[in-house]
Amino acid sequence: MASVDNIRNGLINKILSFQNKEFLMALDQLIASSSEESVVYELTEEQELMIQMSMDDISNGNFIDQDQLKSKTEKWLDQKKI
Repeated sequence: MASVDNIRNGLINKILSFQNKEFLMALDQLIASSSEESVVYELTEEQELMIQMSMDDISNGNFIDQDQLKSKTEKWLDQKKI
């Protein structure tokens, strides 16, 4: 199995041989978006608490699915039209 360094060097050699500007720009965007996805966000204590509360709600069955939410919202909107 190839090491990370071997794979990286192989990719660099291949990229150096490309002359297609559009391809290289697309590859650059792909790499940029990939590195953005690996960003780690720090949460505040309040955000962590809210996430924990949400997870507790889910564990206790205190939630509705998307279809139920849509139905309730439509009924609520219909009542507002009157």
